Amino acid sequence: MIKLFTSRIFFSCILLCLFITVIAKAQVKEEGIIPRPVEMIKTNEVFTFTKSITIGTGAGISADNLTFFSAYFKSVAGYSLPLNHNINASVYLTIDSGSITQPEGYKLLVTAKQIKIVGHDEAGVFYGLQSMTQLLKATNGKVTVQGCTVTDYPRFAYRGMHLDVSRHFFKPEAIKKWIDLLALYKINTFHWHLTDDQGWRIEIKKYPLLQSISAYRDETIIGHKKDSPHKFDGQRYGGYYTQDEVKEIVKYATQRHITVIPEIEMPGHALAALAAYPQLGCTGGPYKAATYWGIFDDVYCAGNDETFTFLQNVMDEVLPLFPSKYIHIGGDECPKTKWKTCPKCQKRIRDEHLKDEKELQSYFIGRMEKYLNSKGRQIIGWDEILEGGLTPGATVMSWTGEEGGIAAAKQHHDAIMTPEKYVYLDYYQSLSPAEPLAGGGYTPLSKVYNYEPITNELSGDEAKYIKGVQANAWSEYMASPAQAERQLFPRMLALAEVAWSPKENKNYPDFLKRLRYQQPLLKKLNINAADVFDEITDSVTETADHQVALSLQTTLPGSKIYFTNDGSTPGLNSKAYTDAITIASSGTIKAAVFSSGKQQGRTYEKSFNIHKAIGKTVTLKNHPQGGFNPGNTFGLVNGIFGSKLYNDGQWYGFSGDDLEAVVDLGSAQSVSQLGINILKYHWQKMWEPTLLTFEVSTDGSNYTEVYRQTDFPDNGINAVRANIKTQQARYIRVKATNKGIIPPGEYIPGAKAWMMVDEIVVN
Repeated sequence: MIKLFTSRIFFSCILLCLFITVIAKAQVKEEGIIPRPVEMIKTNEVFTFTKSITIGTGAGISADNLTFFSAYFKSVAGYSLPLNHNINASVYLTIDSGSITQPEGYKLLVTAKQIKIVGHDEAGVFYGLQSMTQLLKATNGKVTVQGCTVTDYPRFAYRGMHLDVSRHFFKPEAIKKWIDLLALYKINTFHWHLTDDQGWRIEIKKYPLLQSISAYRDETIIGHKKDSPHKFDGQRYGGYYTQDEVKEIVKYATQRHITVIPEIEMPGHALAALAAYPQLGCTGGPYKAATYWGIFDDVYCAGNDETFTFLQNVMDEVLPLFPSKYIHIGGDECPKTKWKTCPKCQKRIRDEHLKDEKELQSYFIGRMEKYLNSKGRQIIGWDEILEGGLTPGATVMSWTGEEGGIAAAKQHHDAIMTPEKYVYLDYYQSLSPAEPLAGGGYTPLSKVYNYEPITNELSGDEAKYIKGVQANAWSEYMASPAQAERQLFPRMLALAEVAWSPKENKNYPDFLKRLRYQQPLLKKLNINAADVFDEITDSVTETADHQVALSLQTTLPGSKIYFTNDGSTPGLNSKAYTDAITIASSGTIKAAVFSSGKQQGRTYEKSFNIHKAIGKTVTLKNHPQGGFNPGNTFGLVNGIFGSKLYNDGQWYGFSGDDLEAVVDLGSAQSVSQLGINILKYHWQKMWEPTLLTFEVSTDGSNYTEVYRQTDFPDNGINAVRANIKTQQARYIRVKATNKGIIPPGEYIPGAKAWMMVDEIVVN
């Protein structure tokens, strides 16, 4: 039986396709710029380009500023616009720092007779050109721009995009293509992650083995890291950028007002380098570049002076290639296992009067910082550089959460916000089972867009130390440029608006409207952007009478959702979704979005398993943690089984803690089956309990154990279903003992084990 309840369907608007259909054109009513400007006033005038039009440039404006615009304009119009220095040119660019006071700011004025861009500086003029590029409209051979006055400047000085080329290598042509997109959407920093366990990607002439050995790995894992046993492709993989290629890419970015910040990872994530120079590790090797993804115990030896000589020599070749003020030195995910047993590292701790291995890491980072400072550079590091005390002058890039950035700002250190939960673009952007393999999390377009870098925990004075925001793209599951583009776009456009636009100007439905207008431009630039954000999303809530209610939403304007509750494929003759669906019996809901009589996107599907504990009160002794805390206990009794991807908000995670949950059925009932789902992925630090028990009680005080289990054989979901002697029970107590500390020989030994549970079943 399915009942209908009143709910709200959110109608925003976006249609992502490679060609704008007639319907989509009807929906596009006006142009829009991404990121949204500080102010845009539109008029009824229209500027029309002709072959006789020229571009005039004032003093101080380099021809480089027009490189991207000129190339794109020619591809659209079929002809070029010549340059001159005529102030009366139909398109005129000039710098006036007196009238435009904000760095990188600009004013764009479009009338029927002239387009004028005034910038505070060259960067401002450039960004004005990017806005004009986005407003170009080609219709029936004519190229036009809608009349408007745009006043604009950035919210944050640092607007970053990160790319990992260690796990998978992308050729210079792909890097340049993406740099063009960063520039178009006013991202001004490219964080280039060049070294890691799986490969060293930059030529260092003093150390040729980094090219011949460290740049390559024997093979690459197939599938996800969580799979066990791991499978490999057996193919040697690698590559590196020559110094000439690096220079060319940096020059290319600089012409587009993008600063390239290199990352040379230390002291962890060093296996590829150690493979070539094993004397730099604590054990002397042998080492090999990693063939799968994760964290590895073998790191640079902090007690060996040769380690610092090597890294300083590397930096001596890196610095001339990158004129950036900042150099990223990593500092994240450095296990201390080898340091604890290394005589040299222990001697360093004693000699330097350090408290422990965490302070040894601080010593390591501080020593490299002093060297880079002596060369006129500043360091950026991931938030683990806070371990053992924050080094003076360091900028913290806060990725594990927002805590690192908050701590740095409170200590008056600069910080860049890049929290994994909100701005990791290698994560899934759809929960559809058909989604290509990606990182473990779930970061849809809306989540990126709605991220706010300045938290309420910071005072006004502290907030000024948050210098900007960055999205990160780790390439474990991005093996090709096309895969990378699908992960990066359009989510990078959402990040661009977070970084540039005033907080009060942000509006997600408006962003989607402007994004729809941008689709021909993205197509023209041959970007393989994802098209999944109009798909059905859902929310599952508890009704007043403790049943499960399913609400469905889509952002596709003018569309309807049709659904079935018998597992059949939905069509136009199926039930039209109007209100929340109350799930009264086990089964599968399938739904699809239809527009103009055709299905749009993939079919949505969700299964429900209705049992006696649905909607009942659950009391937990210990709270779930981190990203595995849904915020209430309803997810344990909502009839939905969590997926193997563990990113759907159904799993409850306990880091080092035991589970003790009590379900109150409300009255004594006949019970014959008890169950729970346990997730086991040792390669994700997710361990099965050492002991699981079920207990029953009629009064909530006196419990009787009715089942116990110690073996959980499946890598993945272990669905425990205990058939017990039928008996009366009101209270069901579930206990599961956490593995505690991950043992030696396993992935990340010494770390706390996660215990992952979902759905307490009572029948």
